[in-house]
Amino acid sequence: MKVMVMEMEEGFKDNAASRLTNQSRSLLSMRPLHILLLFLFLTFGISVAGIHMIQFLRIQHLAPTTLISIYDHGSVTLERFVRPPLNVWHTMNDSELLWRASMEPRINVYPFKRVPKLAFMFLTKGSLPFAPLWEMFFKEHEGIYSIYVHALPDYKSDYPMSSVFYGRYIPSQAVEWGEVSMGDAERRLLANALLDISNEWFVLLSESCIPLRGFGFIYGYVSESRYSFMGAYDEEGPDGRGRYRTGMEPEISLSQWRKGSQWFEVNRKLAVEIVQDTTYYPKFREFCKQPCYVDEHYFPTMLSMEHRILLANRTLTWKDWSRGGAHPATFGKDDVTEDFLKKLPGSEACLYNDQHSQVCYLFARKFAPSALEPLLQLAPKILGL
Repeated sequence: MKVMVMEMEEGFKDNAASRLTNQSRSLLSMRPLHILLLFLFLTFGISVAGIHMIQFLRIQHLAPTTLISIYDHGSVTLERFVRPPLNVWHTMNDSELLWRASMEPRINVYPFKRVPKLAFMFLTKGSLPFAPLWEMFFKEHEGIYSIYVHALPDYKSDYPMSSVFYGRYIPSQAVEWGEVSMGDAERRLLANALLDISNEWFVLLSESCIPLRGFGFIYGYVSESRYSFMGAYDEEGPDGRGRYRTGMEPEISLSQWRKGSQWFEVNRKLAVEIVQDTTYYPKFREFCKQPCYVDEHYFPTMLSMEHRILLANRTLTWKDWSRGGAHPATFGKDDVTEDFLKKLPGSEACLYNDQHSQVCYLFARKFAPSALEPLLQLAPKILGL
């Protein structure tokens, strides 16, 4: 019996030892798996924390430099809010820019001395061939004008620091004639100009435009007008109603369809209406394809639908369509004479503040670069520069 008990005890011990060895081996084999799971858990935790930290830092960086550049380290003051940007360059995309530009005070009385400025917005491919003429035009009128230039993205301006055009090229996108990108560029110019709260009137010009009067006269003419200068005509035929597309319904009907000059002047109220529009512009983007031109139809149609009584229903920029074609006539060196320039401002009958006026145009186009020399010679006498 003792022998059997001993053998049973020895067998039991042997089995127990064997089970212990197997358990140890099992635990040892599971240890790498535990380590791997722990490593993956820590990695995941660090990744999540890193993502949140990046988002936090990105928001902290984005807000003061792009979206709400008026805020800076330190206290927020009214002077910081109303001070115009030192440089027109920024890192906002179009969605951010339009959103930022749509912000407007709801109280019309300004709690500070505000000198309203006239914003000149140049839409060009690159350089401004008449820059010397415009330099004469702006001379000695600092503080009551602003300049914004939209050129092709790859153009690098080289104006000296003494030039009024130095640092006035805004972030741009490619623009093609007759495409919706033209309307995008014009809205982009307006949005950039709206960032300066002192800009009250906005004039769109091209690189081939020239002034027909001195700065003082033009400033007074625009600032004292009860209307903004946007043409909005109900034109029949293929170049008017013929460009309408039924896909624009119900937001825009055929009876509301209008046409006007690409070159306009609007006040701040209408400029804000344009940049904040998310109802009509998407319709033009989708349905206004050649031979429909966004720049000729969107602005007149939208503004006449919403603010018809604020429009003078004419443009301030003279051009000659008498030769026919898709573009107005171009004038070179031999065309620029004293008599020619004298007749342009009053070449057509018009109303100014509901009264007949002898001056209907303040700008003219299209002029070739060769016209610069005679223009500079005649500017002091004819244009009062």
